[in-house]
Order: sequence, then structure tokens, then C-alpha cells
Amino acid sequence: MIKISNLTENENIKVSQELAGFQVLEHQKDLSVTYPEAMSEYYAQKMNVKKRQVLINLNNDTYVVQAGAMQWQAGKVEATSGLKGVGDFLNKAFKSKVTNESAVKPEYHGTGKLMLEPTYKHILLINVEDWGTMVIDDGLFLACQSSVVQSISARSNLSSAALGGEGLFNLALSGKGVVALESNSPMAELVEVILEDDELKIDGNMAVAWSGSLKFTVEKSGKSLLGSAVSGEGLVNVYRGSGRVLMAVVAK
Repeated sequence: MIKISNLTENENIKVSQELAGFQVLEHQKDLSVTYPEAMSEYYAQKMNVKKRQVLINLNNDTYVVQAGAMQWQAGKVEATSGLKGVGDFLNKAFKSKVTNESAVKPEYHGTGKLMLEPTYKHILLINVEDWGTMVIDDGLFLACQSSVVQSISARSNLSSAALGGEGLFNLALSGKGVVALESNSPMAELVEVILEDDELKIDGNMAVAWSGSLKFTVEKSGKSLLGSAVSGEGLVNVYRGSGRVLMAVVAK
């Protein structure tokens, strides 16, 4: 039996989100500061720049975590590589190379608690099933339930990768379960656009996540090069079809 004190009942720590076994702990103030740092930390807190940590409550289940993200664990929790042989390693190594994600994401199984390293970024808890297949921008993945399937989503053409600023491959998530993402923008600032056989044009690398059902291309903002020059936009990222896009208000 384990008893943990001064964590979720700490007056300086607020549980800002809860979904599945995930809890997002938000430190209201950074108390571990020195005198020279006090002023900058004070104004950072006023601008919602706070330390955030993800606490995973395991109940005889399994979670996949980004490599190096674990801070501490308590209880009967076992960590494995998640590899199922040489072929699986080679497959994950290829995914790592093309998506800029870690090749091996450890899996934690058992009953207990798993705390992840603190971050000043914002944590997004998303139910993957609501998206069908969710394609995410590079570097956002933090953790997920093991029931979430990870795969690779490739661009429909090379030009969309070279010109769109999104890369040729991205991590795609599907199945049932919740994923925790690290984002530069909070959920309250993200705009969700739902498309039904329509299109969305974005000037810049602002899409955080999008449905795998959408076709992504890079096109001129106008019907001609002259029209694009007049509008001042040049090339835009186009998401076409039926699905949804989660979009930041400023370029990432």
C-alpha cells in the first residue's frame, strides 16, 4: 500500500484536466526560485506560463510514454520496451526516422501512479476515437493508452511536404483511448474547424492535428501566380474533404 501526501491536495497544485487515467497537474506558482529569478518567474506566472505535469493513474492497464518522459513511479508498475521482436524494432526505427519521434516508447503496466517530467508547454487530452484517425504535428506526442494504435501518415505528394512545412510523414493515431499531447498553445486558444466535403486553406504551419481522412496539399492562394502575388499570401496549406482540423492562431 502506498500513501502519497502533498500532491493533488497541495494548494499550489491544481488538477486542470482529467480524462481516462490522465490527470494534468498545474503548478500555480513556481516556488523553487532564487532571488535573481523571482521577478521573471512572477511575470511568467501572470502570463499563464506555469509548470505542468501529467500524472497517470494505472489500474491494471498499460500506457505508452514518450522516451525519457518518466519522472517517478509508485506501486506495482513494470516498464517494458514495448518491442515485440526484431521486425517490430525495425518498423519502429523507421517510424522514428520519418516522424522525428523516439524509436522506442516504453510501456508502463500495472497498478499505481506514474508521474511525467514537468513542462512549461500546455497539455492537451484528446479522445482519439472522436477523430477516427488523428494525424499530429511532429513533437506533440507525450503519452497514450495502449489501446491507441500508432502508425505513419504520408503526404499525398512530395510538393506538399517540401512546400507545406509539415514534413513528408507524420504520426497517426487511431483506435480507442486517450492521448496526451504537448502543445505551445492551450486548448482554449485552438480553433477547431469541421469540414464536410469542403476545404480549409491555412497560410503557414498552424495545424496542430487533422483527420487522416483529409487530403493535404500545398497550392497557390490565387488561381494564378499573379493572383497569389497580388494577395500577398503565395502558397497555402489546403486540407480538403470531410474531417476536422485543430488549428493554432499563430504559426508554431
